[in-house]
Amino acid sequence: MSIERIGTILPTDDLPATVALLSALFGGPPTFVDGDRWAQFDVGPARVMVAGKDREGDAAALSVKVADLDAVVAALRGAGVAVADPAIGPHERRAAIEAATGTPWSVVLYEPHDSAKISG
Repeated sequence: MSIERIGTILPTDDLPATVALLSALFGGPPTFVDGDRWAQFDVGPARVMVAGKDREGDAAALSVKVADLDAVVAALRGAGVAVADPAIGPHERRAAIEAATGTPWSVVLYEPHDSAKISG
């Protein structure tokens, strides 16, 4: 599996307030914002993403950017991991994985659309 980036997705019901808080904390504005759906901050080698209206659920998630989503989904399913069918978002294709029972977070695998290569 070729992992290109790992980050954290934090869900919020108030994207503008969360962006303001993180902008103050990180000392600068987000590197990408998509209305009330999504914002992301690149801080050193880390990416922190904030999901407003575009989120898989109400729990935090580990975000894993991959080069070939279909190949990764097939490999994980071959290893016995339950992976949701890929879904198409406005900037990416993504597939969710539920963490082990009792784990309050999930994993989201994604690859950007060719036409929407957002930085990193």
